[in-house]
Amino acid sequence: MLYLYFVLLISGVLLLIAGIVEQRRHYAALHIIPTRVLVNGIRGKSSITRLCAGALRGGGLVTVAKTTGTAARFIHPDATEEPVYRKFGIANVVEQIGIVRRAATYRPHALVIECMAVMPALQEVNQSKLIRSTIGVLCNVREDHLAEMGPTLDDVARSLSRSMPENGVCVTAERERFHILQEEADARNCRLVYADPETVSDAELRGFSWFTFKENVAIALAVAELLGIDREVALQGMYDAPPDPGVLSVERYVTPGNRRLAFANVFAANDPESTLMNVNQLLDLGAISRPLNVVINCRPDRVERNGQMGEIIPDLRPDNVFVIGHPSKSAIDAIPAAWRDRAVDLGGDRRPAEEFMPALLDRMPDGSSLVAIGNIHGQGEELLEYLAELPADDSTDAGADHPADHDADGTWPQTAPAGHAQPPRLDPYASYPLAQEERYQAAQTQEIPLVRIPLQPTTDVHPGPVVLTARRGPDDGWSVPGPEESFDWFHQPPHGGDDHAQPHS
Repeated sequence: MLYLYFVLLISGVLLLIAGIVEQRRHYAALHIIPTRVLVNGIRGKSSITRLCAGALRGGGLVTVAKTTGTAARFIHPDATEEPVYRKFGIANVVEQIGIVRRAATYRPHALVIECMAVMPALQEVNQSKLIRSTIGVLCNVREDHLAEMGPTLDDVARSLSRSMPENGVCVTAERERFHILQEEADARNCRLVYADPETVSDAELRGFSWFTFKENVAIALAVAELLGIDREVALQGMYDAPPDPGVLSVERYVTPGNRRLAFANVFAANDPESTLMNVNQLLDLGAISRPLNVVINCRPDRVERNGQMGEIIPDLRPDNVFVIGHPSKSAIDAIPAAWRDRAVDLGGDRRPAEEFMPALLDRMPDGSSLVAIGNIHGQGEELLEYLAELPADDSTDAGADHPADHDADGTWPQTAPAGHAQPPRLDPYASYPLAQEERYQAAQTQEIPLVRIPLQPTTDVHPGPVVLTARRGPDDGWSVPGPEESFDWFHQPPHGGDDHAQPHS
């Protein structure tokens, strides 16, 4: 018996020594990378990671990136990428150690990495032990993962704040709960920077060949500005960056029976608010149209989210609601009774696409739109693979409303070829009507301080004093007193008088 105790003691000591050695090796690898950007938030993390990496590459910085969302990818300094190998296909925050070690072999200027932790305690470990970021990104606070970070959105904001770097800088585009983020930043001696989406013009957004949002671009420009990268150079780097596999997209197919179909992949926006915002945006821009059909993909480990997708069906007002995946009942039961007769249960555990897709396509007339929401994994991936095998709809009147379809000068074609009835072309990045803006954004009732940050060296970022200076301008209400302060992406949002968001230094 004494022998077993001795073996246990020796094993414990060896494990302790191995842990210390591993920690020192990891910290040494982190030390090689002077700038580490950790991207956290509820929606858009993968896209922001890619945009930030593209902006830094455009500025001449050797940059490595890693995404976690729809498809985990390791992105090399030359923008080539490869899947992240996971044993048994299970994601674990410990994989960040291997990512950092691999990134350090390039001796890069910067590492941009997506936070893959959901539990608040693991988010803190991810920041304080695994990444130790110098610049944090907290893109937004939305209604998702409430069981782990909730139950309220205020709780979600505080949970996400655990990834803020102590004595560092954090960039955010979140306005509604900015005052909560500011309190959390103050507690960590972290400088909180607001990236105003309105500083991104429609013309700048037209440079992208895929759908993205001003909030994402504003955050990436803010990170680039912190590292002294010129705005135009950063934008060009973002234009050249490859999009995430889960990026918002609309494809047009010809289905069996020679019927045209517009398909919108909205799987990546898998919380109710983001899903509604994405679908309404595509409808307003003419990228998709009615008759509208919705397909909800369910996962057994996301039962709450399945129900959330069912609850928003009245807001989408579709002609048909197709439910695939398992358990489909979790989504159907959440659909309000007045809309439940439109639901078609095509779900089942591991049911192949060849079984449910013909029944789905047969119920949609020519010229229909299909929107995929919920979770991409499982039967959602099979649905995408099935559609990818269909012939593309190249007809002239299919509606060239993709961002890449505008002319070289950034304008949209005004005339259609003779003999073809072509619908009016809508600019996907034109400003929305006021009514649509009010639909997408809750009324803002707080004032966020105008922040000025001194130019930072490109090798490291240290917190410094925040200068709060602004005066009324003749055009947009605020201007900068001095030509030397060129950080024009910090703007004053609308007034509202929230006592929690007063300027401070």
